[in-house]
Amino acid sequence: MLVDGRPYRSIWYDARDRSVKIIDQTLLPHDFHIRAITALDDMVEAIVAMRVRGAPLIGVAAAYGLYLALRDNAGDIDGPIAALQATRPTAVNLAWAMSGARQVLEPVSADLRADTALRFANRLADADVATCEAIGVHGSRLLEKLWQGRADQSRPLQILTHCNAGWLATVDWGTALAVIYKAQARGIPLHVWVDETRPRNQGAFLTTWELQQQGIDCTLIADNTGGHLMQHDMVDCCLVGSDRTTASGDVCNKIGTYLKALAAADNNVPFYVALPLSTIDFAIHDGLREIPIEQRDAVEVTRIAGLDQQGVRREVQLANPDTRAGNYAFDVTPARLVTALITEAGSCRATAPAIAELRDAARSGVGSSGRSL
Repeated sequence: MLVDGRPYRSIWYDARDRSVKIIDQTLLPHDFHIRAITALDDMVEAIVAMRVRGAPLIGVAAAYGLYLALRDNAGDIDGPIAALQATRPTAVNLAWAMSGARQVLEPVSADLRADTALRFANRLADADVATCEAIGVHGSRLLEKLWQGRADQSRPLQILTHCNAGWLATVDWGTALAVIYKAQARGIPLHVWVDETRPRNQGAFLTTWELQQQGIDCTLIADNTGGHLMQHDMVDCCLVGSDRTTASGDVCNKIGTYLKALAAADNNVPFYVALPLSTIDFAIHDGLREIPIEQRDAVEVTRIAGLDQQGVRREVQLANPDTRAGNYAFDVTPARLVTALITEAGSCRATAPAIAELRDAARSGVGSSGRSL
C-alpha cells in the first residue's frame, strides 16, 4: 500500500545486502523506519517485540527467519522452527507456515536448504498479497450491498473496526482493511470509526495512519465508545480480522473484539470477520477452551509511549508503580455473534458446515471466483 504516495510491502527480501527488510511498527505513526533483519535471533526479537505483528505477517516473517537461520546453519531445521513457533502462541498462521516450510525443506540436501527456504518465503509473501486482495474484493461486495440497501445515503457508510487488520498486519492489502480499500475503489462513500485498541493502541498508532495514507476518512475513538455509537445508529457494520478461527466459526482476535460483537448483536449491526483460510484452525472447534490466549508483559498496560510537546518520543507511567496489571492479548467471539466470515474464497456463515463447504470449494477450485452469502 502507500506511504506518502509510494508503494510498500510490510516485509521483503533485499538481495542487495541479503537482508530481510521490515517496517518497524513499534515506531509508527511518529517514525517510519525500515529495519534490516539479518539473523534468526533478530527475527525472533522482531516478532516478540511486535515490530512485525498480525497473524498473516507473522507467518511470512517466520518463513524469512527460517531462511536466515538456514543460511547460517543449514544442518538444523528443528531448532529454528521451535524458536520461531515459541514467539507468539495464539496466531495459527505461524505454525501453519512452519509446517509448510518443514515439508518443503526436509527432503532437500543441506547445501540447497537456504535457497529453497528463501524461495518458499518469497512465494508465501506473494501468495499472502494475492489472498488479501481477494478478501478485499469479496468483502467489498458485502459493503456495497449494505450501501445500496441504505434508505438514507446522505452520509457515508459507517464502519467500526478494532485493532489493526490492515496491510501492516499482512504483507500487503490487509484483511479487514482490504475490504475497506476495495470498497473505496468501488466508489462507496466511507467513514471508519477506529478503536484505539488498548493496551498497545494498534488502532490509534497503526490503523488511523494507514487509512490516512490511503485518503479514507476516519475518526479515532476510545475502546468503550462503540456500543454508544451503535445505540445511536452511527455504525452500519463492524469489520475486524482474526488471529485464529475454529472450524466451527469461533473467532479469536485482539482483546475487546468480543465486547464489540455483543454490542453489535444487541443493536442488529452486522459483524463481519475478514481472514485468510490459513487462519482457520480446522483441528479445533471450541475457541474458548482450545485456543491459547497469549498473556503479555504487564508494562504494556501500566506504561505508554508517545511524543512529548517537543516532539521527542518518551514512555510514561500510567499507573502507580506498585499496581499489578493483567494483559490478556486476545479474546474469543463465539460463532453465534458473527454475521459472516470473509475469505479469499468468498464469504460464508460462521458455522462448521458452511466453513467446510467453503474450504472444499477452494481446494477444488470452485471457490476461486468467490462464494457469497
